[in-house]
Amino acid sequence: MKKQLSLFFIGFCSLMLAQNKPEQAQQPKVSKLAIAQARTLLRAGNKQFEAKNYGEAQALYKRALDKNAAYGKASFNMGNAMYLQKNYKDALPQFELDAKLATSKIDKAEANHNIGNLQMEEKQYSKAVEAYKEALRNNPKDDDTRYNLALAQKLLDKQLKNQDKNKDKDKDKDKKDNKDQKNQDQKNQKDKGGNDKDKDKDKNNKDQDKKDPNKDQDKNNPNKNDKSQQKQQPKEGQMSPDKMQQLLEAMNNEEKKTQKKMNAKRVKGDKTKLEKDW
Repeated sequence: MKKQLSLFFIGFCSLMLAQNKPEQAQQPKVSKLAIAQARTLLRAGNKQFEAKNYGEAQALYKRALDKNAAYGKASFNMGNAMYLQKNYKDALPQFELDAKLATSKIDKAEANHNIGNLQMEEKQYSKAVEAYKEALRNNPKDDDTRYNLALAQKLLDKQLKNQDKNKDKDKDKDKKDNKDQKNQDQKNQKDKGGNDKDKDKDKNNKDQDKKDPNKDQDKNNPNKNDKSQQKQQPKEGQMSPDKMQQLLEAMNNEEKKTQKKMNAKRVKGDKTKLEKDW
């Protein structure tokens, strides 16, 4: 990792030094005074940059661009100052502007090299590969860019491989989740089936109760059986047929005994009477 960062820094510094070469083109409408002022601000910005005061350097480069909007060196160096402050959001469009403003292949290659470095910091390895390739198209002899391209490609391959692994993990997780959901659905369906059976049973019982409205009354009236038994038994003060028969027989026997006694009395009476008649 140290070698990677070192290469980025070395490549970055070499680009910075390249910006100290004479400017190749200026807009015709910019006055000589504005051009001179922009160059003075650029040199002041470079001093702050070398002192690692990147915020102050950026402000000076911005003032130089205010004097001369087409000043490629100031634009390029301001992008570098943003980059070293990790202000990648603003540095990227600045580097892209540098690539458009570049008037030579070397300048265009340097701008794309820096774009590649920024994309590497953002772990956008696919975009970094494309930026380094564009830099090499404009400057095939740049060994730093070539090395960074190889490194970016390696990191991209690793990133894609990890993404494939994550996709496989996600698929396995989805399969497991689907299986668990299926099992849960089956369990719910089974529970629902049991509930439906209970509901049908309750419904049948209710229908049966409607057909036999006295059923619940019988269940809730434990004395009904006693009443049934009472119907079979004689009421209080009444005799059963058997007892009645026994009573009748007893009465009949008693009557016979009584009649026998009466007959005996009459016989005695007759004897007495006969005796009197005698």
